[in-house]
Amino acid sequence: MLFTKFALMGKNLSKYDRNWPVTFETDPNSEGAEAVKAYLIENFLKPASSGGSAMDKLRAKRERFERNGHNRDFGVEFRGDVVEFAGQNVSGEWAIAKGAHPDRRILYLHGGAFTVGSAISHRSITSNLSKKTGCSVFAPNYRLMPENRRIDGIEDCQYAYRWIIGNGPNGPGDLEKLAIIGDSAGGNLTLVMSQWARDNDVRAADAIVGISAATDSVFTSPSIKNNFETDIMLQPLVKPLMKVPLPVLAWLSWSNLKIKPKDPIVSPLRGDLSNLPPTLLHASAHEMVFDDSVRYVAKAQESGTVATLQSWSHLCHVWHIFDEMLPEAHAALDEIARFLAQYGLKG
Repeated sequence: MLFTKFALMGKNLSKYDRNWPVTFETDPNSEGAEAVKAYLIENFLKPASSGGSAMDKLRAKRERFERNGHNRDFGVEFRGDVVEFAGQNVSGEWAIAKGAHPDRRILYLHGGAFTVGSAISHRSITSNLSKKTGCSVFAPNYRLMPENRRIDGIEDCQYAYRWIIGNGPNGPGDLEKLAIIGDSAGGNLTLVMSQWARDNDVRAADAIVGISAATDSVFTSPSIKNNFETDIMLQPLVKPLMKVPLPVLAWLSWSNLKIKPKDPIVSPLRGDLSNLPPTLLHASAHEMVFDDSVRYVAKAQESGTVATLQSWSHLCHVWHIFDEMLPEAHAALDEIARFLAQYGLKG
């Protein structure tokens, strides 16, 4: 047990807990909030069909995640592309709004618990980012678990990072400005890429944005328990884990991933947060990973990095994706656009 605690879980990070004030208050009973709640209950809380194998169910979930991306007119051009770097190929697509600058680029890393999601599933975010910033946005389809290892997806994001420095929507070409943005699991990957670039002499991004980012794979943030009841989206994922003691959970994670949960490659919160690009995190005060963002920003600020947390009350995990239902999705994306504009990422 002591080995698990110190070798796999690392230090107690409670010193970074803060009573963080809510930046934007929202109405939990608004028409949009009720519509999103109904959607989440239907798509996340209702039990899945009992038929088929686990992989069949996962494929069905992936198809469901992409459905909206296929069935909407987003008002931008989506252009398929392939990352070709170090002998590896990673598919993806650009979201290019009218007049978007080809040399001001955003690398967007989608969420989905490392098992679902794609460039298509997150078109509502990538299209809005291109429209609101005037930048070209590329989302790679990094390899997902369980068919692949966690490290495979991380490496794909590294390939995409190096590639986008020299390639835009029109082919090879140097960039002027670069931002990396990601949500949930993609937020985790975004913060991992920020440290990886610094430590490997890769051009730093001009700005970093994490949306509802999972920053700590040791799962010690107080909000995981405190916000369990109010986080409908993550409840089904987290509920089976709530009864497992954290040391046991850490051992199971290490056994499965072959990566220690405390390793910054999966827990960016536990890495060195000094000398990183300006960073903005968004989180709902009522989602389970809220304190992941609180702790990250508190530690980053203490380390000398320019870091900001904007929080909204009563919203779901990655509410930015519900742009047709929630005015707050556009308000949050507008805040991201204003943040990026400070660092030259604008059309």
